[in-house]
Amino acid sequence: MTNSPYTLRDFFAQSGLPLLEAKMLVEQALGVSRAWMITHDLDVLSEHQWQALQALCNRRTAGEPMAYIMGSREFMGLDFTVSPAVLIPRPDTETLVEAALGFLKDKVTARVLDMGTGSGAIALSIAHFAPQTQVFASDISQEALAIAQVNAEKFKLDVDFRQSSWFDQFCGETFHLIVSNPPYIHQGDEHLSQGDLRFEPRLALTDNADGLSCYRIIIQQAPRHLTQGGAIYLEHGWNQAEAVRALLIQAGFAQVCSIRDLAGIERVSGGVWLAE
Repeated sequence: MTNSPYTLRDFFAQSGLPLLEAKMLVEQALGVSRAWMITHDLDVLSEHQWQALQALCNRRTAGEPMAYIMGSREFMGLDFTVSPAVLIPRPDTETLVEAALGFLKDKVTARVLDMGTGSGAIALSIAHFAPQTQVFASDISQEALAIAQVNAEKFKLDVDFRQSSWFDQFCGETFHLIVSNPPYIHQGDEHLSQGDLRFEPRLALTDNADGLSCYRIIIQQAPRHLTQGGAIYLEHGWNQAEAVRALLIQAGFAQVCSIRDLAGIERVSGGVWLAE
């Protein structure tokens, strides 16, 4: 792409990007609406505007996820701020939130813990759609918690955020529901070096082991932090449902089951704690 004077129509033609992505970059760089673009696509852009568009285009051409370039991603109908410090919220994870909301729908009040909260997408969605709950959320990354707090302030939701490695900062506390989308990609999975995953925080993607080590820790320790009749729901990879169910059964959970996402993949597994 060469220097200005050029128009939006020139940018759309030369960017090499899908038109929708190119329009999103224009929205971000120029702060204009899609409607404005229709009536001003032949306006000559300033040098500053052209360079701003080029910079965003170069980032996208290099493979950087649109969510990081735009600084946000929609999840459960809410517009979450995101940065390279957190995973990009994905539609698959809405299955976990919906399972949580289904469990909470008849509860007058409940304490909920979301571990590995990242952007806060899960915790804040639960707080938004189940306002009778008291939601706690943790992450080992202070940078991730800062983004989660930004989102909490944006949505005017009160969530207790703590920097913690799993249950470390919740000694002696119990919850009616525990949810988590922990790092579950096997350390040798080739997808870690492909697509959006190349840009996302590795700490949130893989346990640097077999992909199940976080589930072993969470499931083993969860009974000490669940009320009688409390539940746990965990998101996992497309081929991990059987292994996660086995861990839940081994730990003494009842009503163990897996829930399929919109693609029909077993995406979330959970159970209820009934043991005395």
